[in-house]
Amino acid sequence: MNIRKIGLTALAGSLIATSAGFAGELTLSGAAKLSYKTLGGTANSNSEASRFAMDQEMSASGSAELDNGMTISLSHGLATGGSGSDTSSLTLDMGDMGSITYNDTDLGNGLRALKDMSPTAYEDVLDGITGAVYASMPSGQGFAYNNSVGGAAVSIVYSDNLAATTNRSDGGQDRTVVGANSSSSIGVTYPVADTGLTVFGGVGTAGQADGKQHDHEVMGLKYAYGPVTASYQVNDADDSDTSGADLESTIYGLSFMVNDNLSISYGSHTTDTSASSTDQESTGMSIAYSMGGMTLSAVQNDTDNAANTANSGAESTEILLSFAF
Repeated sequence: MNIRKIGLTALAGSLIATSAGFAGELTLSGAAKLSYKTLGGTANSNSEASRFAMDQEMSASGSAELDNGMTISLSHGLATGGSGSDTSSLTLDMGDMGSITYNDTDLGNGLRALKDMSPTAYEDVLDGITGAVYASMPSGQGFAYNNSVGGAAVSIVYSDNLAATTNRSDGGQDRTVVGANSSSSIGVTYPVADTGLTVFGGVGTAGQADGKQHDHEVMGLKYAYGPVTASYQVNDADDSDTSGADLESTIYGLSFMVNDNLSISYGSHTTDTSASSTDQESTGMSIAYSMGGMTLSAVQNDTDNAANTANSGAESTEILLSFAF
Protein backbone atom coordinates (compact mmCIF):
# COMPACT_ATOMS: atom_id res chain seq x y z
CA MET A 1 0.00 0.00 0.00
CA ASN A 2 1.43 3.36 -1.02
CA ILE A 3 0.71 6.39 1.12
CA ARG A 4 1.45 10.05 1.03
CA LYS A 5 3.14 11.58 4.06
CA ILE A 6 2.56 15.18 5.06
CA GLY A 7 4.80 17.01 7.53
CA LEU A 8 2.96 18.40 10.54
CA THR A 9 5.63 20.61 12.07
CA ALA A 10 3.44 23.69 11.70
CA LEU A 11 0.59 21.89 13.44
CA ALA A 12 2.66 20.55 16.32
CA GLY A 13 0.78 22.65 18.84
CA SER A 14 -2.51 20.92 18.07
CA LEU A 15 -1.44 17.40 17.05
CA ILE A 16 1.59 16.56 19.19
CA ALA A 17 1.22 15.92 22.89
CA THR A 18 4.18 17.31 24.85
CA SER A 19 5.37 17.23 28.42
CA ALA A 20 8.32 18.63 30.36
CA GLY A 21 9.31 20.77 27.38
CA PHE A 22 9.82 17.81 25.01
CA ALA A 23 8.47 18.26 21.49
CA GLY A 24 8.68 16.23 18.32
CA GLU A 25 7.56 16.12 14.72
CA LEU A 26 4.89 13.77 13.39
CA THR A 27 3.90 12.94 9.85
CA LEU A 28 0.36 12.25 8.71
CA SER A 29 -0.38 9.32 6.38
CA GLY A 30 -3.46 7.90 4.71
CA ALA A 31 -4.53 5.84 1.72
CA ALA A 32 -6.80 6.23 -1.30
CA LYS A 33 -9.14 3.21 -1.35
CA LEU A 34 -12.62 2.56 -2.67
CA SER A 35 -14.47 -0.67 -1.87
CA TYR A 36 -17.64 -2.54 -2.84
CA LYS A 37 -18.89 -5.23 -0.46
CA THR A 38 -21.86 -7.60 -0.34
CA LEU A 39 -22.95 -9.87 2.49
CA GLY A 40 -25.27 -12.88 2.37
CA GLY A 41 -26.43 -15.91 4.31
CA THR A 42 -28.50 -16.39 7.44
CA ALA A 43 -25.67 -15.39 9.81
CA ASN A 44 -24.89 -12.08 8.08
CA SER A 45 -27.15 -9.06 8.24
CA ASN A 46 -28.64 -8.37 4.82
CA SER A 47 -29.74 -4.82 5.62
CA GLU A 48 -27.62 -2.65 3.32
CA ALA A 49 -27.94 1.09 2.83
CA SER A 50 -24.96 1.20 0.46
CA ARG A 51 -22.31 -1.28 -0.62
CA PHE A 52 -19.70 1.37 -1.44
CA ALA A 53 -17.18 2.83 1.03
CA MET A 54 -13.83 4.57 1.06
CA ASP A 55 -10.95 4.43 3.51
CA GLN A 56 -11.09 7.08 6.24
CA GLU A 57 -8.17 5.94 8.36
CA MET A 58 -5.24 8.24 9.08
CA SER A 59 -2.19 7.85 11.26
CA ALA A 60 0.31 10.27 12.73
CA SER A 61 3.77 8.91 13.43
CA GLY A 62 7.31 10.00 14.18
CA SER A 63 10.61 8.83 15.65
CA ALA A 64 13.78 10.24 17.16
CA GLU A 65 17.21 8.98 18.17
CA LEU A 66 18.03 9.41 21.84
CA ASP A 67 21.39 10.49 23.24
CA ASN A 68 22.13 6.86 24.24
CA GLY A 69 21.73 5.66 20.64
CA MET A 70 18.31 4.09 21.16
CA THR A 71 15.34 5.09 19.03
CA ILE A 72 11.87 6.05 20.24
CA SER A 73 8.91 5.77 17.86
CA LEU A 74 5.38 7.06 18.35
CA SER A 75 2.22 6.46 16.32
CA HIS A 76 -1.42 7.48 16.73
CA GLY A 77 -4.15 5.91 14.61
CA LEU A 78 -6.68 8.70 14.24
CA ALA A 79 -10.34 7.87 14.66
CA THR A 80 -12.71 8.38 11.73
CA GLY A 81 -12.99 12.12 11.14
CA GLY A 82 -9.68 12.75 12.95
CA SER A 83 -11.44 13.61 16.22
CA GLY A 84 -8.98 11.64 18.35
CA SER A 85 -6.79 8.56 18.57
CA ASP A 86 -8.36 5.11 18.34
CA THR A 87 -5.04 3.35 18.94
CA SER A 88 -1.63 4.61 20.01
CA SER A 89 1.72 2.88 20.15
CA LEU A 90 5.10 3.75 21.69
CA THR A 91 8.22 1.71 20.84
CA LEU A 92 11.73 1.88 22.30
CA ASP A 93 14.25 0.24 19.94
CA MET A 94 17.34 -0.81 21.91
CA GLY A 95 19.31 -2.26 18.99
CA ASP A 96 20.74 -5.72 19.71
CA MET A 97 18.85 -5.75 23.03
CA GLY A 98 15.52 -5.83 21.17
CA SER A 99 12.55 -3.47 21.38
CA ILE A 100 9.79 -2.73 23.88
CA THR A 101 6.36 -1.57 22.71
CA TYR A 102 3.29 -0.33 24.53
CA ASN A 103 -0.03 -0.15 22.67
CA ASP A 104 -3.19 1.16 24.33
CA THR A 105 -5.75 -0.70 22.19
CA ASP A 106 -4.51 -3.43 19.84
CA LEU A 107 -1.01 -4.70 20.58
CA GLY A 108 -1.11 -7.70 18.25
CA ASN A 109 2.31 -9.14 19.16
CA GLY A 110 3.22 -12.39 20.92
CA LEU A 111 0.92 -15.32 20.20
CA ARG A 112 -1.69 -12.99 18.67
CA ALA A 113 0.62 -12.36 15.71
CA LEU A 114 0.45 -16.09 14.85
CA LYS A 115 -3.37 -16.37 14.84
CA ASP A 116 -3.46 -16.94 11.06
CA MET A 117 -0.21 -17.21 9.12
CA SER A 118 -1.87 -18.24 5.86
CA PRO A 119 -0.49 -16.51 2.75
CA THR A 120 -3.17 -14.40 1.14
CA ALA A 121 -3.45 -12.13 -1.87
CA TYR A 122 -5.94 -9.89 -0.03
CA GLU A 123 -8.11 -10.81 3.00
CA ASP A 124 -8.29 -13.87 5.26
CA VAL A 125 -11.16 -16.38 4.94
CA LEU A 126 -13.18 -15.04 7.91
CA ASP A 127 -13.29 -11.43 6.72
CA GLY A 128 -16.89 -10.24 6.52
CA ILE A 129 -18.30 -13.34 8.23
CA THR A 130 -20.62 -12.31 11.09
CA GLY A 131 -20.39 -14.47 14.20
CA ALA A 132 -17.48 -16.60 12.99
CA VAL A 133 -15.34 -18.04 15.78
CA TYR A 134 -11.93 -19.66 15.92
CA ALA A 135 -9.23 -20.37 18.45
CA SER A 136 -6.99 -17.32 18.70
CA MET A 137 -5.24 -15.36 21.42
CA PRO A 138 -7.17 -12.10 21.94
CA SER A 139 -5.54 -8.72 21.43
CA GLY A 140 -5.76 -5.55 23.50
CA GLN A 141 -3.63 -3.07 25.39
CA GLY A 142 -0.28 -4.08 26.86
CA PHE A 143 3.47 -4.38 26.49
CA ALA A 144 5.53 -6.40 24.01
CA TYR A 145 9.21 -7.32 23.91
CA ASN A 146 10.62 -8.37 20.53
CA ASN A 147 14.07 -9.67 19.69
CA SER A 148 15.95 -12.13 17.49
CA VAL A 149 17.54 -15.11 19.26
CA GLY A 150 19.61 -17.63 17.32
CA GLY A 151 17.86 -16.72 14.09
CA ALA A 152 14.38 -17.00 15.63
CA ALA A 153 12.05 -14.02 16.03
CA VAL A 154 10.75 -14.01 19.62
CA SER A 155 7.81 -11.89 20.78
CA ILE A 156 6.66 -11.75 24.43
CA VAL A 157 3.51 -9.94 25.57
CA TYR A 158 2.11 -8.92 28.96
CA SER A 159 -1.15 -7.10 29.72
CA ASP A 160 -2.74 -6.30 33.07
CA ASN A 161 -6.14 -6.31 31.29
CA LEU A 162 -6.54 -6.89 27.54
CA ALA A 163 -10.06 -5.42 27.61
CA ALA A 164 -8.91 -1.98 28.83
CA THR A 165 -9.03 -0.28 25.43
CA THR A 166 -11.01 2.92 26.08
CA ASN A 167 -9.40 6.09 24.70
CA ARG A 168 -7.33 7.72 27.46
CA SER A 169 -4.29 9.96 27.80
CA ASP A 170 -1.25 9.87 30.09
CA GLY A 171 -2.20 9.92 33.77
CA GLY A 172 -5.62 8.44 32.98
CA GLN A 173 -7.19 5.07 33.72
CA ASP A 174 -9.67 2.80 31.98
CA ARG A 175 -12.52 2.18 34.43
CA THR A 176 -15.16 1.24 31.87
CA VAL A 177 -14.53 -2.53 31.90
CA VAL A 178 -14.63 -5.15 34.62
CA GLY A 179 -11.24 -6.09 36.01
CA ALA A 180 -9.72 -9.32 34.74
CA ASN A 181 -6.73 -11.52 35.36
CA SER A 182 -3.55 -10.49 33.58
CA SER A 183 -2.67 -12.02 30.20
CA SER A 184 0.64 -13.09 28.71
CA SER A 185 1.94 -14.96 25.68
CA ILE A 186 5.03 -15.81 23.67
CA GLY A 187 5.29 -16.41 19.94
CA VAL A 188 8.33 -17.76 18.09
CA THR A 189 8.97 -17.79 14.34
CA TYR A 190 12.01 -19.62 12.99
CA PRO A 191 13.10 -19.75 9.32
CA VAL A 192 15.03 -23.00 8.73
CA ALA A 193 18.20 -21.82 6.97
CA ASP A 194 17.62 -21.32 3.23
CA THR A 195 15.17 -24.20 2.82
CA GLY A 196 12.10 -21.99 2.39
CA LEU A 197 10.58 -23.60 5.48
CA THR A 198 9.46 -21.52 8.45
CA VAL A 199 8.16 -23.07 11.66
CA PHE A 200 6.21 -21.11 14.25
CA GLY A 201 4.39 -21.62 17.49
CA GLY A 202 3.73 -20.34 20.95
CA VAL A 203 1.60 -20.42 24.08
CA GLY A 204 -0.46 -17.86 25.98
CA THR A 205 -2.91 -17.28 28.80
CA ALA A 206 -5.80 -14.81 28.51
CA GLY A 207 -7.29 -13.63 31.79
CA GLN A 208 -11.08 -13.43 32.14
CA ALA A 209 -13.39 -11.20 34.17
CA ASP A 210 -14.71 -14.24 36.07
CA GLY A 211 -11.26 -14.95 37.50
CA LYS A 212 -10.76 -17.92 35.16
CA GLN A 213 -8.46 -18.03 32.14
CA HIS A 214 -8.23 -19.30 28.57
CA ASP A 215 -5.08 -21.24 27.66
CA HIS A 216 -3.96 -20.82 24.05
CA GLU A 217 -1.51 -22.71 21.87
CA VAL A 218 -0.42 -22.43 18.22
CA MET A 219 1.77 -24.76 16.17
CA GLY A 220 2.37 -24.47 12.44
CA LEU A 221 4.66 -24.23 9.46
CA LYS A 222 4.95 -22.30 6.21
CA TYR A 223 6.85 -23.33 3.08
CA ALA A 224 7.77 -21.14 0.12
CA TYR A 225 9.10 -22.50 -3.16
CA GLY A 226 9.38 -20.16 -6.11
CA PRO A 227 6.00 -18.48 -6.71
CA VAL A 228 4.13 -20.87 -4.38
CA THR A 229 3.66 -20.48 -0.61
CA ALA A 230 1.72 -22.95 1.56
CA SER A 231 0.96 -22.98 5.28
CA TYR A 232 -0.68 -25.23 7.87
CA GLN A 233 -1.39 -24.62 11.54
CA VAL A 234 -3.49 -25.78 14.49
CA ASN A 235 -4.77 -23.34 17.13
CA ASP A 236 -6.12 -24.48 20.51
CA ALA A 237 -8.07 -22.51 23.12
CA ASP A 238 -8.97 -24.25 26.39
CA ASP A 239 -11.31 -22.64 28.93
CA SER A 240 -10.30 -23.34 32.55
CA ASP A 241 -13.99 -23.00 33.48
CA THR A 242 -15.52 -26.46 33.06
CA SER A 243 -18.79 -24.84 31.98
CA GLY A 244 -17.01 -23.02 29.15
CA ALA A 245 -16.21 -24.23 25.63
CA ASP A 246 -12.86 -25.36 24.22
CA LEU A 247 -12.01 -24.53 20.60
CA GLU A 248 -9.65 -26.10 18.07
CA SER A 249 -9.05 -24.53 14.66
CA THR A 250 -7.25 -26.15 11.74
CA ILE A 251 -6.07 -23.57 9.21
CA TYR A 252 -4.30 -23.91 5.90
CA GLY A 253 -3.60 -21.63 2.96
CA LEU A 254 -2.00 -21.62 -0.48
CA SER A 255 -0.89 -18.65 -2.59
CA PHE A 256 0.56 -18.37 -6.09
CA MET A 257 2.36 -15.41 -7.67
CA VAL A 258 1.34 -15.68 -11.32
CA ASN A 259 3.69 -12.81 -12.21
CA ASP A 260 4.95 -9.57 -10.68
CA ASN A 261 1.48 -8.03 -10.98
CA LEU A 262 -0.97 -10.86 -10.29
CA SER A 263 -1.36 -13.10 -7.22
CA ILE A 264 -4.10 -15.50 -6.10
CA SER A 265 -4.73 -17.42 -2.87
CA TYR A 266 -7.02 -19.99 -1.28
CA GLY A 267 -7.59 -20.60 2.42
CA SER A 268 -9.57 -22.86 4.75
CA HIS A 269 -10.60 -22.73 8.42
CA THR A 270 -12.29 -25.55 10.32
CA THR A 271 -13.21 -24.96 13.97
CA ASP A 272 -14.68 -27.52 16.32
CA THR A 273 -15.86 -26.87 19.86
CA SER A 274 -16.56 -28.97 22.92
CA ALA A 275 -19.97 -27.26 23.16
CA SER A 276 -21.30 -28.60 19.85
CA SER A 277 -20.95 -31.57 17.49
CA THR A 278 -21.25 -29.19 14.53
CA ASP A 279 -18.02 -27.90 12.96
CA GLN A 280 -17.72 -24.40 11.55
CA GLU A 281 -16.22 -24.67 8.05
CA SER A 282 -14.91 -21.65 6.15
CA THR A 283 -13.18 -21.22 2.80
CA GLY A 284 -12.09 -18.19 0.82
CA MET A 285 -10.33 -17.06 -2.35
CA SER A 286 -8.47 -13.80 -2.91
CA ILE A 287 -6.89 -12.16 -5.94
CA ALA A 288 -4.86 -8.99 -6.42
CA TYR A 289 -3.73 -7.30 -9.64
CA SER A 290 -1.51 -4.21 -9.89
CA MET A 291 -1.37 -1.93 -12.91
CA GLY A 292 0.18 1.51 -13.29
CA GLY A 293 -0.15 2.75 -9.72
CA MET A 294 -3.50 1.04 -9.12
CA THR A 295 -4.25 -2.27 -7.37
CA LEU A 296 -7.49 -4.16 -7.81
CA SER A 297 -8.18 -6.74 -5.07
CA ALA A 298 -11.10 -9.09 -4.50
CA VAL A 299 -12.12 -11.74 -1.98
CA GLN A 300 -14.96 -14.29 -1.82
CA ASN A 301 -15.52 -15.99 1.55
CA ASP A 302 -18.08 -18.63 2.53
CA THR A 303 -18.84 -20.17 5.93
CA ASP A 304 -21.08 -23.10 6.84
CA ASN A 305 -22.38 -23.49 10.39
CA ALA A 306 -21.13 -20.10 11.60
CA ALA A 307 -20.37 -20.09 15.33
CA ASN A 308 -20.81 -23.90 15.25
CA THR A 309 -24.55 -23.48 14.72
CA ALA A 310 -26.10 -25.89 12.25
CA ASN A 311 -27.55 -24.39 9.04
CA SER A 312 -26.19 -20.93 9.88
CA GLY A 313 -24.36 -19.85 6.74
CA ALA A 314 -22.62 -16.63 5.75
CA GLU A 315 -20.84 -15.28 2.70
CA SER A 316 -18.96 -12.12 1.88
CA THR A 317 -17.68 -10.62 -1.36
CA GLU A 318 -15.48 -7.53 -1.49
CA ILE A 319 -13.75 -5.64 -4.28
CA LEU A 320 -11.17 -2.99 -3.45
CA LEU A 321 -9.54 -0.42 -5.70
CA SER A 322 -6.52 1.34 -4.22
CA PHE A 323 -4.36 4.09 -5.71
CA ALA A 324 -0.72 5.05 -5.22
CA PHE A 325 -0.34 8.80 -4.87
